[in-house]
Amino acid sequence: MTDLTSLPFHLQLLVREYGHSTYQLIQGLAQIEDVAERSKRAAQLVQLMLRLQPALRDLPEVQTRLWNHLHAMAGEDVALDAPVPLRSLTVRTQKPTRVPYPRQGPRLRAYGAAVEALIAKAVTLEDPAEREQATVQIGRTMKFLYRQHNKENAKDVTILRHLGELSGGQLRLDPAIVDSENLFEMPGGPARSQAFIVPQPQLRDRRDNREGRNGFGNKNGKKRKKGRQDPQQPPQ
Repeated sequence: MTDLTSLPFHLQLLVREYGHSTYQLIQGLAQIEDVAERSKRAAQLVQLMLRLQPALRDLPEVQTRLWNHLHAMAGEDVALDAPVPLRSLTVRTQKPTRVPYPRQGPRLRAYGAAVEALIAKAVTLEDPAEREQATVQIGRTMKFLYRQHNKENAKDVTILRHLGELSGGQLRLDPAIVDSENLFEMPGGPARSQAFIVPQPQLRDRRDNREGRNGFGNKNGKKRKKGRQDPQQPPQ
């Protein structure tokens, strides 16, 4: 079995994606001298690679992607009559540098660093109308994130206080206008309404009303005794 650490970085990624057994089959293409037979076998391996990674079917130009991956694992010196243009992947031999993580977390964990970046950008706006519009949009985003983080309905005064803390007091809105016009609510969101319960009539009341009775079993309000029958009227 080939040691992955001895391979270039881009080949290590391809072997992990399609498997070591597939890589060995592709390496065997170099032993086939006939180019036509080699290309036929390579087309079969491309179908195998697609079965191993079915999620690639949704990608554009999937055949170009698979043939170039096979070309890289077989070796660029192995000639193939591919139905798509083949290109070199040696540009990816260098391992990418590690992305440094921020050493300082956001001031308010519920909003994250992205909201702080938006606030820093809004502070630099010179047009008052544009700054006010940006402040409203940031407030809506903060209220949405606050609900997701705390699992409760955030109040506008809380969002305004946090907005003032993160902006150093440079982004301010009138609390009365924010509350009256629902500026921090997302468009198309649920309106403010109190839940209420519609009183339902009791089952006995519905049955009595349907039968036209008063709840005692007859129309006169007298309770009918068991085994007693009403006297029959003589024929006229």
